[in-house]
Amino acid sequence: MIMIPDYSALISGLVHKLVEKGGEVIIGNKTLALVERAMRDKKTDGTVGMAELNAVRKLVDGKKVSLRFIGEQPRYLDRLTIEDADWESREIALAEGGTLVSCSSANAKTAEAIGIQVSLIKKESHSKLDIAKFFDKTTMSVHIKDGLPVYAKKGQPGGWTFEKLSDKVLTPEDVEAFSQDIIEKTKANPDAFLEIEKRGATVVQYEDYRIVLAWPPFSKGIEITAVRPVAKLTLDDYKLQKELMDRFEARAEGIIIAGAPGAGKSTLAQALAEFYAAKKKIVKTIEHPRDLNVTREITQYGHLEGDPAGTGEVLLLVRPDFTVYDELRKTRDFEVYSDMRLAGVGMIGVVHAAKAIDAIHRFLGRLEMGVIPQVLDTVLFIKGGQVHKVYELEMKVKVPSGMTEADLARPVVEIKDFFTKKPEFEIYTYGEQTIIVPVVEDKDPIREMAGHELRRRLKKLVPHERLEVKINPGGGGAVVYTDKEAIPKMIGKGGKHVEELEKHLGVSLDIRDIETLPREDRHAAKGSGPKKVEFQLDETAHAYTFYFDRKVVGRQLNFTVNGEFLFSAVVGKKGKIKVGKNTDLGTVIMDARSKKQSIEVKV
Repeated sequence: MIMIPDYSALISGLVHKLVEKGGEVIIGNKTLALVERAMRDKKTDGTVGMAELNAVRKLVDGKKVSLRFIGEQPRYLDRLTIEDADWESREIALAEGGTLVSCSSANAKTAEAIGIQVSLIKKESHSKLDIAKFFDKTTMSVHIKDGLPVYAKKGQPGGWTFEKLSDKVLTPEDVEAFSQDIIEKTKANPDAFLEIEKRGATVVQYEDYRIVLAWPPFSKGIEITAVRPVAKLTLDDYKLQKELMDRFEARAEGIIIAGAPGAGKSTLAQALAEFYAAKKKIVKTIEHPRDLNVTREITQYGHLEGDPAGTGEVLLLVRPDFTVYDELRKTRDFEVYSDMRLAGVGMIGVVHAAKAIDAIHRFLGRLEMGVIPQVLDTVLFIKGGQVHKVYELEMKVKVPSGMTEADLARPVVEIKDFFTKKPEFEIYTYGEQTIIVPVVEDKDPIREMAGHELRRRLKKLVPHERLEVKINPGGGGAVVYTDKEAIPKMIGKGGKHVEELEKHLGVSLDIRDIETLPREDRHAAKGSGPKKVEFQLDETAHAYTFYFDRKVVGRQLNFTVNGEFLFSAVVGKKGKIKVGKNTDLGTVIMDARSKKQSIEVKV
């Protein structure tokens, strides 16, 4: 029997099984050239095709099979196509009176139409992968690399360990054998497919396994990473609050699921997809690679001709109620997600992010600010397999937090905690930029002054004493603690100093002995007291210049003459503070130097 395998048959890895009992195999040179080119380009077709040729060659050496290569030698490999090789295979079969062996129904039907006998190879049913032996019920992923033992990540998102499965160090041949087994069984299994194939890297979806194969020049050494879902969860398993479940039922249509790699984003996405499918909604997915473990009612789409926009156009014709987009990486992905959401399709997007707010950052610059709340209404941040944070977005016209002038009002997108309804971030335009800014809590005068102005003014009265300021929890005043002997000076004759401070700052002050504070607070107040700072004083015709160590750059320093407070100033970037001689302060410093009075600086 004469068999002429075409390119599709040769890379299926099944030809040698058809001729085990003997016969003659004829392969066209264009088919051989295609296998050679794939091998040079580090593609899986070349690996499987060359392994298949070697398997047939062993049968030839065993005197069971004869093998011939005939046909025109192609001059330009880069111009050679599969159609050229198929045409040559049909010509050989016609001339030799043999049987065309093919996995391509198109080539088989063409051959039958011109009177050629055809053997169409059908894909086999499920076949267990060799690497499946490394997986058990708790295995999340298996990591295989030449020069190392086999390792596995076991556990669940947020609680896993990295374990060595054997002491044997794998050789390149060992890893190559695993790779070949994966590719051959993928091509033979109707439930498996090559999702991505590039020079030096291939992504395979084999039933529940997502497998990444990498080899030089893309990677240093041959590597296989296989990932499999540990558990399939429903939305009920997350035990979400009733308010959030009600939102999924009624309003949430622009959902983003964010989290770090391995946090459990895709697991929640598929749980949401099946939740909506159970509600009699039409649910589809856009995946690259297609690895969500969903029910058959949910159709999984890849990128049409490598472009997600093509998939989006098809889905708009299909009219789904919800679409899961797993996952958003490139600008094109964000654009397709936004277009579909604005067209009225409910969207569930998966985004890599270290924090919940980072997921929203990914949309800035890709969308106009006013569109963001329409595209995103609910952001879920996953950590350790659980919903850790939930944001909702709302557009308002208001003065951004931290600003006070009414004429600064503008459109602002509030990012609020879903449960507390408290704004945590705001998006608004500032100049020509669109920015996300943390919300600044409105501070009353007490808190503001206690933090800065109040302490500064009190230090003028008692520069050498301990000082601690406590804000009354209910507002309306502050309690000031200082050393007992300093209290009269701080109050002033007839309460003069306190009255001036209360009138100027708009707060009421209660001054107490610092010894009434808890010990740890007294210790902190003592530690935060003034410390003497060394300096060098230079005099020129017009100014006095104080030079300080770089350690106090940016710190506020207090200057005293003979123990009396003179002034406060912040040390500049160059480590110096300059006082003009023609100023009141300059006159005091001049008198102090002439009278040899003590000038001290404290921080």
